Amino acid sequence: MTITPSVIIFDVNETLSDMGPLAEAFNQAGMSASLTRPWFAELLRDGFALTVAGDNPDFAHLATDNLHRLLTQTSGPGKYQKQVDDIMGVFKNLALHADAVPGITALSRVADLVTLSNGATSVAQSLVTRGGVQDEFARFLSVQDAARWKPAREAYDYAATETGHTVDELLLVAVHPWDIHGAHAAGLRTAWINRTEATYPSYFTAPDIEAEDLVALAGKLTGP
Repeated sequence: MTITPSVIIFDVNETLSDMGPLAEAFNQAGMSASLTRPWFAELLRDGFALTVAGDNPDFAHLATDNLHRLLTQTSGPGKYQKQVDDIMGVFKNLALHADAVPGITALSRVADLVTLSNGATSVAQSLVTRGGVQDEFARFLSVQDAARWKPAREAYDYAATETGHTVDELLLVAVHPWDIHGAHAAGLRTAWINRTEATYPSYFTAPDIEAEDLVALAGKLTGP
């Protein structure tokens, strides 16, 4: 069944941004590139824990604190501000995935486009500006202005309020199954971007649409 939303809400980190360059940034800081994904997963885990406890943490603060502790664990006691700054510099200046520009352009003909990130709006704006598609977006939203992080219901309700639409008129696009599950619970329709041919977790609510990239998603939304 084709879904025609009024607004398409994009997750930002990993969904739009290609985090591949972080591996080399970790190497340059003296850490194994294999620590990149565990670092990001721990950052999300701690953010979710604080969200459950009723807090709305600052994404960048969690990211830098986790990096300081990881560097201490892997390299021993010391001052690592330069390494942290270098990694965060790469993280804040990532490029879009190769499918993002054509996909965003095509999707902008389907509905209004909005980002909703657990990070800062400035990071999302800079990301799409570097890709030359900033004008395709109607709004840039962050949970910093909501009550709690995604996947808490308040984050998605905030997006609905800010866009002036009911939650069932929104389509959440994300690579993270936890985001898909949270959006579904809040009443949004969902699209899971599966660039890695992963298996969707059975314990999360399945997405309404699965697509291998944003171009394919646009095709599914506009096709017969």
